[in-house]
Amino acid sequence: MEDEEATAVLKAVGRQIKAWRESAGLRQSELGAAVGYSEEMVSSVERGRRVPKPDFLDKADKALGAGGKLATMKEDVEKARYPKKVRDLKQLEDEAVEMGAYDCHQIHGLLQTPEYARELYSMRRPAYAEEEIERYVAARMARKAVFERVPRAHITFVQEEVTLRRPLGGRMVLRHQLEHLLEICKLRHVEIQVMPTEREDHAGMAGSIQLLKLRDGKTLGQSEVQLHSRLISDPKEVQILEMRYGMIRAQALTPRESVAFIEKVMGEET
Repeated sequence: MEDEEATAVLKAVGRQIKAWRESAGLRQSELGAAVGYSEEMVSSVERGRRVPKPDFLDKADKALGAGGKLATMKEDVEKARYPKKVRDLKQLEDEAVEMGAYDCHQIHGLLQTPEYARELYSMRRPAYAEEEIERYVAARMARKAVFERVPRAHITFVQEEVTLRRPLGGRMVLRHQLEHLLEICKLRHVEIQVMPTEREDHAGMAGSIQLLKLRDGKTLGQSEVQLHSRLISDPKEVQILEMRYGMIRAQALTPRESVAFIEKVMGEET
């Protein structure tokens, strides 16, 4: 794992599994056989080098007679599985009362389907291992809980027209993604707008923008470019981003017009 917090969680879980295994008088190979995993996997989990899947913890809990003490660690382990920058961003999104995002290259992460997200990570270079792809996809999907939490946050998006047309992963993946956008549009606390390519005046030419207004009234910006992800807290810089995002929303299609536009793009894909 890439950070001390996650490593500490995994090592603590590993020590618990080892303690219960030794108390039960089982060798690593015997526990592996009982839960359907290899001895190497059990060893790696106990040393905090591998992230145990929920299924592993459930079966180990039952095989070792832990009475639910190992199974209850699934939530902590799942959080530790996500990359630190994703955990940090999700925490901010969970604290936000208002969020806004403009994306010019791809569908915004909070709006992506699992299939669309998987295709994006599969395109990364250097190439990710399959386990790493699944880890990032799971982390991205976990962020979508922001749509369901109470109290609701007011969330707005502006998507560049090209992001609705670029068939990442193929036409079927794109169609399912567009269908998902239309479902999100039905949420009363979410607004999606489309920025048409034909616009002559465009305040978002400097790139994607994300803004988060927190409960304490503070507003932060978040920027991700190539290899770098940066949190923007300087009030002057945040003010500029807010100004640009306001102009982008004014220049884009209205939410109602955007729904019709997405439906039109879907019709062209059939």
